[in-house]
Parts: sequence; structure tokens; C-alpha cells
Amino acid sequence: MTKSAPPVPRKASKAEGTVLNVFSHGILIIWAIMVVMPLLWAVMTSFKTDRAIFTSPWALPDKLHFENWSRAWTEAHMSDYFLNTILVVGGSLIGTLLFGSMAAYVLARFEFPGNRFIYFLFIGGMSFPIILALVPLFYVLQNMALLNTLHGLVLVYIAYSLPFTVFFLTAFFRTLPTSVAEAAFMDGASHTRTFFQVMLPMAKPGLISVGIFNFLGQWNQYLLPTVLNTEQDQKVLSQGLVQLAVSQGYKGDWSGLFAGLVMAMLPVLAAYIIFQRQVVAGLTAGAVK
Repeated sequence: MTKSAPPVPRKASKAEGTVLNVFSHGILIIWAIMVVMPLLWAVMTSFKTDRAIFTSPWALPDKLHFENWSRAWTEAHMSDYFLNTILVVGGSLIGTLLFGSMAAYVLARFEFPGNRFIYFLFIGGMSFPIILALVPLFYVLQNMALLNTLHGLVLVYIAYSLPFTVFFLTAFFRTLPTSVAEAAFMDGASHTRTFFQVMLPMAKPGLISVGIFNFLGQWNQYLLPTVLNTEQDQKVLSQGLVQLAVSQGYKGDWSGLFAGLVMAMLPVLAAYIIFQRQVVAGLTAGAVK
């Protein structure tokens, strides 16, 4: 007859849980400081003069120099780069979510010959390094008269973002109940109406989650526009920031550079703060069916 192990004292287990809780919270606090401090320092530096940036980099600014922001917005042409980025990212994000959700819905809800093959083609696109496609992309856009155009960059962004979008949304559409779609079909709704009026609103958390990820990747994209978009009046924010940092040489406008950097960060931070609950909901929706 085997003897059972003695039960763990309740006080000991409670103490271990408290120590583990304090340790995990400590790690999270350290991580938060490591992430937040550079952002706060960049914002603080954007309101300093160039002299104050080098003489007292960690001190608070003597006053808020809003002329740094106005100079970066007008003289450094950040307004033009900002507008170009909004047009490119906005158009590509809408196209990516539209085409990606349509493809993912068909792959997730319908069985037909070649379904898995098409799905794995999209999955394979996620493992293909974009740097290997730069030269073919350049000549394809050149032959189609889309080189150095914003709409050409939009098409490239859509193609670049579709594999992950289809992969993410296919798994999400599989978690949605089939009874709702069947009820819509029974009421006489077509496949198109069922998708746009029934299934797509139900997939809102997933759309927001994958939209945020695509927004981050497309907003901060630098390699693709550098190769495919070299016209001065067509450049996006990432190219503008590099030009602002390099073109001045040793007489760089550091305060204007930090102001432009904060301008580029604000939309990303605002989007994540506004939709953070939807992002978490979208990521955890597939965990429980």
C-alpha cells in the first residue's frame, strides 16, 4: 500500500504565490520603464533647443519650444511626408482588410478542391523575405508605370500584408458560429450579403487586431518605399525622417528631428491606445470557442 504525499501547508503555498506575484510585477514594472522612458525622453527632447540637447540631455526643457514642431512641419516638409503616409497606409489598410477578409472567409467556411493548397500558398508568403522580391518588384512596377507613385506603393503594401492577414482571419472566421450564417441563408440572404452584413460585423475584433498589426508594419515601413518610391514629392514619413537626419550633416537640426520623430510616433500610439481592448479581444477570441 502506497502512502500519499503529505499535503502542502496552506500558508507555505500562499507565501510562494505572494513571492511569485511580487517577482512578476517587478519584471513588468522594469519592462514598462524600459519601454516608456525612451518615449518620454524623445517627447521631452523635442521641446528643447539644440544646445540644451547636448549640454543637458536628461534635464527638463527650460520652456516648451513649439517652434521645433513648426519648423519640422514646414521647413523639413514633414507635412508632405505625413500626408503621403496617410494616403498610402490608409489605402493599403482598407485594401488589405477587404481582400484579406474575403479570402479568409472563403477559405475558412467553404470546402472546395484546392482550398488547402491556396491557404498554404498564403502561409508560404509569410516566410518569403521581402528583400528577395525587391528587384523583381522594381521592374514589375517600372513596366506597369507604377514606379515612384503612391498608388503603386499601395498595391505593394497590400500584397506584402495579405499573407499574414489571411492567416490570422482564417483562424478567426473558423471560430464564428455557423448557425448565424445558416439562419441568414434561410432568410434568403445571398453569400455576399451574408458576408458583409452578418459575418464581417461579427469579425470586428479580429479585423481591428490584424488592422493594428498591419498599420504598425505599414506605417514604419522603410525598405519598400526607399527602393520603389524615390521621388522627393512622393516620399513617406520614414524616408523623411532619414533625410532630415542625414541631409544637414554636422549641422543637423536635432530638435526638429526629435519633433518629427514624435510626430511619426503619435498616430501609432493613439491607434493602439484607442483600440487596445479590441486588440486583446481579437487575440483571445480564438482561445475559447
